[in-house]
Amino acid sequence: MRRALAAGRVILAAGGSALDAVTQAVVALEDDPLFNAGRGSVFTAAATQEMDASVMDGRDHRAGAVAGLFGPRNPVLAARAVMEHSHHVLLIGEGALAFCREQHVPFAEPGYFSTEERRRELQDALAERGRIAAGEGTVGAVARDGAGNLAAATSTGGMTGKSPGRVGDSPIIGAGTYADNMTCAVSATGHGEFFIRYGAAFEIAARLRHAGQSLPQAAHAVIEALAIFGGRGGLVAVDRTGALALPFNTAGMYRGYVRADAAIHTAIWDEPYLSG
Repeated sequence: MRRALAAGRVILAAGGSALDAVTQAVVALEDDPLFNAGRGSVFTAAATQEMDASVMDGRDHRAGAVAGLFGPRNPVLAARAVMEHSHHVLLIGEGALAFCREQHVPFAEPGYFSTEERRRELQDALAERGRIAAGEGTVGAVARDGAGNLAAATSTGGMTGKSPGRVGDSPIIGAGTYADNMTCAVSATGHGEFFIRYGAAFEIAARLRHAGQSLPQAAHAVIEALAIFGGRGGLVAVDRTGALALPFNTAGMYRGYVRADAAIHTAIWDEPYLSG
């Protein structure tokens, strides 16, 4: 977590863009097998791996996403390539892979993504009569740069034991990812079906724009509403003023932030509604 925050901090401290900062932060998390994204992605019920990712630029609402992907070392880079080098927002499956090859997105050998821990999790899930479990550590990042621009990025391997072809909220703009310079940037993690049904990321931005709520008020309200319907998870968000919200309705959520003073803050269990 600290490595990811440091990667984003270096870019912002040098005057770089929020978009570059969130991209590199998520790359660092995808490279770590402890998180359910990139190298540490969980397995489907068919013992395959299908990865989703998205990125959004708050300056002009440009966005890119990929779903059901296996091959690119960093799915977030594939999502960014879609944003920057295509006329589309979301590419899936074989078409996405062909596009990534055309754009020279780095690929990894199949064995790179397989870890013993994730295989053990799948066996445990299958042994419990096909239980589907949310993979720990779907990753995301939001940032506000020195020019006031916002960006968000999200990446995941999905849910352990999920049906092949299942797509969650991470690559869905407005559900798991959203960025708008006039309001906020949001990246979510949790039971994706609920975040999709609620339009969670966009709902937070809409509350800021139309209801005049603060970011902490809006973010907490959305997470609490999801809990009422049975949705579990959390999110990280930053608004146009630099205010933060990192609410969750689960026992804990790996999270952290870094401000202009360069001090890195991380947490797991405590302060379930950390904001400021």
